Amino acid sequence: MNSSGSDQGGGAGGLDRSWHLARAPVEVDVAELEYALMRAYEAFGRWQAECLACVSELAASGPENAMLHIIRMHDRPKTIKDLARLSNRDDVPNMQYSLRKLLGAGLIERQGSGRSGVTYSVTEKGRAVTDHYADVRGALLIKAVQHVPDLGLRLREATDTLELLTGIYEQVARGAATHRAFPRKKTSE
Repeated sequence: MNSSGSDQGGGAGGLDRSWHLARAPVEVDVAELEYALMRAYEAFGRWQAECLACVSELAASGPENAMLHIIRMHDRPKTIKDLARLSNRDDVPNMQYSLRKLLGAGLIERQGSGRSGVTYSVTEKGRAVTDHYADVRGALLIKAVQHVPDLGLRLREATDTLELLTGIYEQVARGAATHRAFPRKKTSE
């Protein structure tokens, strides 16, 4: 066992947790968290898609579903810049595609014009869908988790940890972008 309690060896019934991203104890812990995050993200996306499918005929991805709920958040119109900031996204063309999909389904409406004057808000249909989604979420997800011991504290700690990691990942992404290797031009010999 390493200092964090992770068994890196493969012998005597232990689990082999060493791989190319996990060569030292701290790397094992970070890699296992990242792997858990990947699996959680995919499971969360499936949950969002299935929950929305229960209340709407729209086939939407997890991020599209999230966008709908973020637009509804606080019942205030949002610009695409607001949506990008609130969801920590920078893939504006994909976001625009999702907005067109939600507009086409009649769940949101667009107001204003120009680059900075356009806002999005939910329609009455979008309000009904998101309310029904909240009902299904309560009946399934919240019912499933409400008896987990100390869940409130555990969720707050997990949220704090994820927010901390978000900042760290943003910082190291900037560092990686700063030091990105570019292909060298071939020189004639």
